[in-house]
Amino acid sequence: MRIISLVPSWTEYLVDIGLSDQIQGRTKFCVRAGKNKEFIPIIGGTKTFHVDRIESLKPDLIIASKEENDKTLVEACRRFADVLVTDVKTVIGAIEACHDIAAATRQKSAARRLTDKIQYAWGEPRKPKCTGSYVVWKDPMMLAGTDTFIHAVMQWWGIDNAAKNLKDSRYPEISAQAWSNMECGHVLLPSEPFPFQAKHIPEFAARGKEAQLVDGEAFSWYGSRMLHAAPYLNEFTKALSA
Repeated sequence: MRIISLVPSWTEYLVDIGLSDQIQGRTKFCVRAGKNKEFIPIIGGTKTFHVDRIESLKPDLIIASKEENDKTLVEACRRFADVLVTDVKTVIGAIEACHDIAAATRQKSAARRLTDKIQYAWGEPRKPKCTGSYVVWKDPMMLAGTDTFIHAVMQWWGIDNAAKNLKDSRYPEISAQAWSNMECGHVLLPSEPFPFQAKHIPEFAARGKEAQLVDGEAFSWYGSRMLHAAPYLNEFTKALSA
């Protein structure tokens, strides 16, 4: 089977269930594409991929994400290949999507072994031990709202999302005044999609906010990254609530 992955986390998952040789195209953000990633053609970004380039690779299956990929471009790909569009907003939904991809790629056994490990590593949802605000973008300031996988990960590991009562349930934009007045708890600055760095922490401190850098992949990637990130999330949340 010839597979194109338009989703970084699903590219890694495909590799981990034994399909690295079948990945015929990836986005430039699919950095975890196995040992032979330099030989896998890049078809653009997650929102700016080239449909004609994908078609030239003659795929049997294209794996996309409702949130990460441009809908019009994804629909254009249906003309020449099967397209599986995932829409992951919960931890359970992430596991279900793993099995959907496994069924489409005939890798059910390998997927079951991997998801069993994920479920064991994640255990049961933790009770809230602290409050946090997950900043997804700097200018304008945007937070991860309740209708996101990031929120689901925070809640699962015991971080109560300070943005849960904001009007926009996806990625609410916060004005400077609203941010100043908001009880935000720990401010989490991820490595993606905005690449926060140590130099940004003083900007938040100047506004009276305690900020710290976090691994963006651990909070926003699903699939096999959930297994790889479990030790980090466990230690991070323990330290955060200490």
